[in-house]
Amino acid sequence: MEHLPVEVIGNILSRLEGARDVVIASATCRKWREAYRKHLHTLAFNSNDWPAYCDISPILLEILITRTIFQTTGLQGLSILMDDAGEFTASTVIAWLMYTRETLRRLFYNVPTSPNVNILAICGRQKLEILAVAHNSVTGVEPNFQRFPCLKSLSLSHVSISALDLSLLLTACPKLESLELVDPEIAISDAQVTVELSSPTLKNIYVEAISLDKFILETDSIERLHLRDCALEVFELIGKGTLKYFKIDDVSVIHLDIAETVDNLEVIDVSSFTIIWTKFYQMISRSSKLRKLRLWDVTFDDYDEGIDLETIAVCFPQLNHLSLCYELRDGLMHYGLQGSSNLENVTVLELGWTVINDFFSHWVEELLKRCPNLKKIIIFGVISEAKSHEECQILAKFTSSIVRLMRKYMHVEVQFEYE
Repeated sequence: MEHLPVEVIGNILSRLEGARDVVIASATCRKWREAYRKHLHTLAFNSNDWPAYCDISPILLEILITRTIFQTTGLQGLSILMDDAGEFTASTVIAWLMYTRETLRRLFYNVPTSPNVNILAICGRQKLEILAVAHNSVTGVEPNFQRFPCLKSLSLSHVSISALDLSLLLTACPKLESLELVDPEIAISDAQVTVELSSPTLKNIYVEAISLDKFILETDSIERLHLRDCALEVFELIGKGTLKYFKIDDVSVIHLDIAETVDNLEVIDVSSFTIIWTKFYQMISRSSKLRKLRLWDVTFDDYDEGIDLETIAVCFPQLNHLSLCYELRDGLMHYGLQGSSNLENVTVLELGWTVINDFFSHWVEELLKRCPNLKKIIIFGVISEAKSHEECQILAKFTSSIVRLMRKYMHVEVQFEYE
């Protein structure tokens, strides 16, 4: 160990990340202390990693963090996540950021202060590539002054920000590729809650727990879009057909429009969702490159005859992974067995039920016939804690049916997942 260069020791300490572990390790000898002072590039203070942070008064914690940071030079990654550690003095937090901002590449910031600290004003025009801010407010964005020329990833979680400031913030990040919005508090100037965002470089977008009347997103480079637990009246994605991954989970939306971006879609994952089937089908029918389709707990308001396999087979010839959750509505299966076209390229099949009945086994058997090159089938089920005798009989009958059925398909791997 004594022959290790101080630069290598600095890398070792940086991989520890946690400030407490770094300080303890750096006490090994003089060489390790030198590596801590001159070659440490990543440091993290996280109340979740070491709960004892929450037992220290904010004043003593400020002193501890200040001493630890000010002994380093050239920090590139700094994480200060203090969820339950009390309120910090704004001047002290500003001193931490001012000391490190010229070399910082990655900043993860969740520090309650009084008054609020303007992160953008302090860290703008620097070399930040990743910025994650939580439980703070962002106000008065000035794109010309608070510019982030190197920023590639931006995460705002439980942040208070106006629709205008959010739009301006994206304008101030000319190289932004990834955007994450989690439960933001959007301040508005009129009765309609409308957010319009535009960025020519955005590739990955994740939006969770947002409630808006209208959400318009314009980006020419988007590849991944994930909406989760949102309530939207209108969502519109404007792009140039670069979208490859689209996931929507537990979202309420009246008007959904992604039609301009679907030509190169490879994955569509929709769950806990209600939509008009004809409009949804029109949007995704051009996705001829689709490789994975997941429709789970999806309700189509206007379709009484069910979505047939023929439609899926014809529209998505390259499909190799199909996931469908079985549902009966008015005696009809949502995913019907009409037509004769096979799903030639499907190798993985995921099937599930919400309420099991005698039709499920028949449905599974017909799907197996339509997937001649299948390699693996995963069956998901929901089993209630209080089961009646009739439910037990149905489950037993289903199990026997699957055992008999799979004897015909010995080459197919079978997996069960119950909850």
